[in-house]
Amino acid sequence: MSTTLAQEPKTFGMRRETLGMWLGVLGVLIFAITLPMTRLATGTQAAPQLSPWFVTFGRAALAGGLSLIVLVATRAPRPQRHEWKPLSMALLGNAIGYPLLLGYALRVVTASHAAVVTALLPLVTAAVAAWVLHQRARLGFWVCAVVGSLLVVAFSLLRAYQQGHGFGFEWADLLLVGAVFAASFGYIYGAQVTPSLGAERVICWVCVMALPLTLPGALLTWPQQPVAASAWVGMVYVGVFSMWMGFFAWYRGLAMGGALRVSQTQLLQPFFSILAAVPLLGEPLDVVTLGFALAVVATVLIGKKLSQGAR
Repeated sequence: MSTTLAQEPKTFGMRRETLGMWLGVLGVLIFAITLPMTRLATGTQAAPQLSPWFVTFGRAALAGGLSLIVLVATRAPRPQRHEWKPLSMALLGNAIGYPLLLGYALRVVTASHAAVVTALLPLVTAAVAAWVLHQRARLGFWVCAVVGSLLVVAFSLLRAYQQGHGFGFEWADLLLVGAVFAASFGYIYGAQVTPSLGAERVICWVCVMALPLTLPGALLTWPQQPVAASAWVGMVYVGVFSMWMGFFAWYRGLAMGGALRVSQTQLLQPFFSILAAVPLLGEPLDVVTLGFALAVVATVLIGKKLSQGAR
């Protein structure tokens, strides 16, 4: 009897971590569609649609309006004084920095090209988590993280080469690197206040705090020329799902499963993006894609096991 009772907290903790991993995967799946949807929204330099500034402000304003309704309906208490800084960092990283830099980059490079650089997001997020949250992991965890990231980069390079896009270091790559760092800091600082505020309230407060900037910004950058209906579809998706609902699952997953471990589910993001690009962009799905995806999944699972018991 006593042995069973003693095992219950451990079992509950393992179930909590597993649920956190699955929530992280759900968040990554939602975020993965951001790349093709952002490209639909902004268009290219040759055929521009909505401006990156409007997409950035508009998606955050849309999410802010939804967030305000939720906060008022649930009578959510105001954040405590010590919670304003993490929320502000999440605002700068997730609501402004990442979408703006990504939007400009995707006007120049393809989604496949962008996936090469954004594949580094798990390692950067883990490094930020180790620095900000003072989390540590075993050496094996970092080895798996490096191997998984290299697999993603290798696949992205191969895919870009096969499509004739190539890969060269240009100013758009600097924008993508900046977007990766912005997203990483936003993720970690948002996760920092999730235990006290709750996942849903974190992103809601971030979006509401941004409204004094994003709402006027959206109105000032409203498109003056007609744009394709697909651009508006992309805009609505990144506003409702990428900017809002995806974070419900993502922040809670980081809090429940641990930021270091759950951040590795981001290794799957390029492959989810490729799957989404099949119906959205007409890109083919081949055996090489599935093979690399399975290899990356293996590194995530191995890394999760090696990270257990880390201090």
